[in-house]
Amino acid sequence: MHEFVFFNQEVLPAGEACIYAAASAALYGRGVFTTIAIYDAKPFLWEKHWRRLNENAAKLGIDLSDFTEEKILNALHKISVTNKLSNVRARLTFFDETSGGIWSFQGERKTSLLIMTADLRDVSADFRLTVSPFPVNSLSPLTNLKSCNYLEKILALEEAKKRGFDEAVRTNERGEIVSACMANIFWAKGEKLFTAPLRAGCLAGTTREYLMEKLQCFEIETGLEDLRNADAIFLASAGIGIVQIGEFENRIFEARSNNITRIIADIYPRKNTN
Repeated sequence: MHEFVFFNQEVLPAGEACIYAAASAALYGRGVFTTIAIYDAKPFLWEKHWRRLNENAAKLGIDLSDFTEEKILNALHKISVTNKLSNVRARLTFFDETSGGIWSFQGERKTSLLIMTADLRDVSADFRLTVSPFPVNSLSPLTNLKSCNYLEKILALEEAKKRGFDEAVRTNERGEIVSACMANIFWAKGEKLFTAPLRAGCLAGTTREYLMEKLQCFEIETGLEDLRNADAIFLASAGIGIVQIGEFENRIFEARSNNITRIIADIYPRKNTN
């Protein structure tokens, strides 16, 4: 993470940005966020991120009326200039600073905005994928929302890393493929590309949407056997771009092994230097 952040109209040292301790965001994780890849100082797929932020905030009852698209883009530019950045990732978080109803609280702010930046995430050349023991509840009210209540995903990722893997596939209560802990998942079989549908419980990722606009992709409800029989597996997120899996359940996958893998390898404009 970089030295300065943008918080409520100010550029501050990261350690000075604070939300109310008794706000809904702090007590219950009521907030929404998105992570945006920034290439050549420009936010990639901005329209998709902004649309999803507004849709998710509305579903969680978070008031974004004080934040216009123009103001957010100006804030992104300001923090990029301050931190002297060009090719990085930025996280935009809207915190609900109102009372949650259980604990009475009245602050001056309804919603706070935090923008922080960091280098692009390192991606292993032999990205290793396993299966998570923690299922996704496809009927949860948080399904499909990128909310600040992310602890379950973090715990699933940490469990996989403790076993020496980079990420883990999560299935739902019906045993259907959903996603990885922190990314959407795609797989190729022959000349066809597949992914899980939103109703399985996965996030409507902006990189997922981008890839599905570029290539024909079939959304199917299916189990892990399809991954085990796939010709290639990919993870997609703003933080890592589109990454081909190098190993899944002791099976090694060859990079660019067919037309789909060759196309996908060149379809996302990730850069690895700042």
